[in-house]
Amino acid sequence: MSHTFEELVAKQRAADEALARVEQMRAKYGPPAQERWTGVQTQTYETALRAWRDLARDLQAAVNEYASDEGRPRTEVEADVERAARDGGGSGPEPSA
Repeated sequence: MSHTFEELVAKQRAADEALARVEQMRAKYGPPAQERWTGVQTQTYETALRAWRDLARDLQAAVNEYASDEGRPRTEVEADVERAARDGGGSGPEPSA
């Protein structure tokens, strides 16, 4: 399945949002290994952590495929995607210098 740059940016944003939720839970409830969490808190955290890992894994697979299809280094594509997701872009990769 071929991906567009815009799809990669959307996947990056989704993974970033999922990671932010995980980090918010850690900040709010304390580190899971050091604090006693309720069953609901633990289950919610584990679900959020799995969601982030799944999104990050899917993103990496899509970036690898896109880079291969475009004949570009994966690290370059990854940097372009991260920059576009952070800066609010998504219309395409910036030209290389």
